[in-house]
Amino acid sequence: MSVSVLIPAYNEGDRIVDTIKGMENIEVIDEIIVINDGSTDDTAEKAKKTGAKIVNMKNNSGKGSALKEGLKYAKNDIIAFLDADIGLTSREIEKLILPVLNNEADVTVARFPKVNVKSGFGLVKGLAKKGVKSLTGYEFDSTLSGQRVFKKEVLDKIRKFYNGYGIEVGMTIDILNMGYKIKEVDVNMSHSVTLRDLKGFMHRGKQFVDILKVLLNKAFTKGR
Repeated sequence: MSVSVLIPAYNEGDRIVDTIKGMENIEVIDEIIVINDGSTDDTAEKAKKTGAKIVNMKNNSGKGSALKEGLKYAKNDIIAFLDADIGLTSREIEKLILPVLNNEADVTVARFPKVNVKSGFGLVKGLAKKGVKSLTGYEFDSTLSGQRVFKKEVLDKIRKFYNGYGIEVGMTIDILNMGYKIKEVDVNMSHSVTLRDLKGFMHRGKQFVDILKVLLNKAFTKGR
């Protein structure tokens, strides 16, 4: 069984080649699709030179819309989602693929190692974790992780791909409530760290609002 990898990318020209290159020796991956989400840099051109398939979005539509569009072009029954900024550590995706291939899980999610750099204060992660626990009853550490592998049947049953930074939270809640087996897998991946500066606080503020919107929507529609 083969794997399709979907990589939504917005202005990731500096890292997209390494992210793709990191997977070049993983035999079960036979399709890499980069969804160019309205980039204004050379992301698409660089990705195309690696041999990846390119899906171009006319405008920057957000991660949820990009992944939903990319799924239309995926040919395999196992689908991986990867962020574009993880560089050569993308090779660790194999650790997520194997449990799904071996039918040990329906979905796997990457659990990153802790970083020594001070970034946020844990408010966004705390909101996501508590929200998932409240709406599903499950303790789940890696709710915000965008590195995931799915049986395609799971993705086919997810009703809504939330946009913005709420996509992972909404997806996690849906998967758990549908009764699928989801497994967190420790990986040695790394990505760009959002620091404690103005840009970082603005980013985390947007994350917090997007996630809160998803949680409120899920709470409102629960049982309906």
